[in-house]
Amino acid sequence: MSTDTGIKEQFDTAALHGDPQRSLSTRELFDVFQPVFDRIAAGAVEREQQRILPFEQFKWLNERHFGALTVPRSRGGYGASLEQVAELLIALAAADSNVAHVYRSHLGFIASLSSEESDVWFPRIAAGETVGNAATERSGAALGTAATTLTQIQTADGDWELNGTKYYSTGSIFSDWIQVTAQIPGQEARSHALVKSSWDGIELVDDWDGFGQQLTGTGTTHFRGVKVPAANVRNRDGRATQETAVFQLVLLAVEAGIAKAAIDEGVHLVRSRTRGFNTGTGSVAREDPQVLQRVGELSAKAAAAWAIVLQAARELDAAIGVLGGDPLLNNPQELTNACELPVAHAQVVVPDLVRDVTDGIFDLLGASAVGKSKSLDRFWRNARTVATHNPTIYKARIVGDYRVNCTPMFGLNAIGEVKQAGEKPQ
Repeated sequence: MSTDTGIKEQFDTAALHGDPQRSLSTRELFDVFQPVFDRIAAGAVEREQQRILPFEQFKWLNERHFGALTVPRSRGGYGASLEQVAELLIALAAADSNVAHVYRSHLGFIASLSSEESDVWFPRIAAGETVGNAATERSGAALGTAATTLTQIQTADGDWELNGTKYYSTGSIFSDWIQVTAQIPGQEARSHALVKSSWDGIELVDDWDGFGQQLTGTGTTHFRGVKVPAANVRNRDGRATQETAVFQLVLLAVEAGIAKAAIDEGVHLVRSRTRGFNTGTGSVAREDPQVLQRVGELSAKAAAAWAIVLQAARELDAAIGVLGGDPLLNNPQELTNACELPVAHAQVVVPDLVRDVTDGIFDLLGASAVGKSKSLDRFWRNARTVATHNPTIYKARIVGDYRVNCTPMFGLNAIGEVKQAGEKPQ
């Protein structure tokens, strides 16, 4: 096992922006990252068409320590609010939704850290290191359990051995670290092992076969006899954090970014279109009142998705005290309610808005719009894929049950086999 835990060269955000106690404006953050977003956008269609994983693009962002957005400035990060993060993610997703999606697990991991864990991880993340995930399995494990195991081995330091196979390992193939959900034999609750992606016994496979978000590295990860230091095992007690809400906020931002990119591309094509139909108004597309009305409708829906996601982020900021209020850390369920409700509200409506935009852009154009060279289908495919990660159909019910019956809110934290009625425990 490699024992490399060295910190990468520090990116001095304080030197770049002055007093580290001063909050950075959204404009200042865009000044840092928009040039990178523009570089990423330039090759997005080619990568999509040729299935080129965005290793280089991820590197460009990490050189500017995009993953340290939510790390406090006093700890070497940017100290960004979740509202600022959401706005940046929307812009990044408009450039390439695959790249923005990769940061979901990383930002959720930061949101889950205790103050003691922050002392270990903030320096790593502020230095540009990132964390991927390996949580979900196809092994038939029961809902709420994991077939991947952590077994303590006889060493002087009390190390552990990690064995198992995960799927949907989004971001791990690009990341320095992987947070792995595993079961310790004899324990009911699941645990997490934090392992370096370069350690012996870890194999990352790009075998994701989804029709959308094809470049997120959402494939299989094998762990075969991986030695894990005791300090890298997290035995979490199940108390609420904002982690699952941040997971969903990232996906919502990705969807809003896809809608923005789709309508922008549709507008560009309408402006340049010269061909028309005899059943039309006789005007070129950019002057056709029916086309302009449809552009306006789709633009409004993309703008609504953007606004809803940012409002959800503002409410998350308020819940966890980013805006100067008192965080609800002493009341875990209230914290969960306050974090989950705004993202659940957003999830009920944003995916439909985005699907309308990504489908509706074809109303603006002719049959040439479906040509593979344009890759306009990528917007619908990617948006549809993102929306499946945390199924919308359950969110409205959860919100309604909370509003009417005060049933506690909860986020998605497990996927597995559901016990059938009358089935005996194994």
